[in-house]
Amino acid sequence: MRFSKWLLNLLGWKTDNVQFDVPKCVIALAPHTSNWDFVIGKLAYSSLGRKAYFLIKKEWFFFPFNLFFSSIGGISTNRSAHTSMTDKMAEEFRNRDRFQLAITPEGTRKANSEWKKGFYYIALKANVPILLVGLDYKTKRALWLGLFNPTGDYDTDIIKIKSYFQGLQGKHPKQFAF
Repeated sequence: MRFSKWLLNLLGWKTDNVQFDVPKCVIALAPHTSNWDFVIGKLAYSSLGRKAYFLIKKEWFFFPFNLFFSSIGGISTNRSAHTSMTDKMAEEFRNRDRFQLAITPEGTRKANSEWKKGFYYIALKANVPILLVGLDYKTKRALWLGLFNPTGDYDTDIIKIKSYFQGLQGKHPKQFAF
């Protein structure tokens, strides 16, 4: 925690509007325009003494990276497997007293107005809220934007969810699309 705070400050970043620490939630982190988003997001969250898990493709889980990623909350995913990640993650929520799963809803670092639905359906199936966290490179702040409870009406809910992120600037602003 102290090291994360120190490093976050060294990079010139601050956390802002921190008010939510729910034991179980899906964390939707946006904008996602650079690999630095992972570093900043992870440092911001751990600087508060919190641990968020995250999904990472199985190709990164080879020695010694598997040891590192596992130790900081990485969960290996096999995109070619015919298993439901939504079901697997919902089961993780059911089996734990505390589980916070961070996902970048854009699913890519490129401009993508069609956000991936997985983060939403994991939260819906696990019956947990979505913690909306934004990274603003213009002000160098990691912002807690709100807590959103999915209703099951994805089309309506995604419009509301995206509205929380308006005005934020990614590291590469042209790569953030609504």
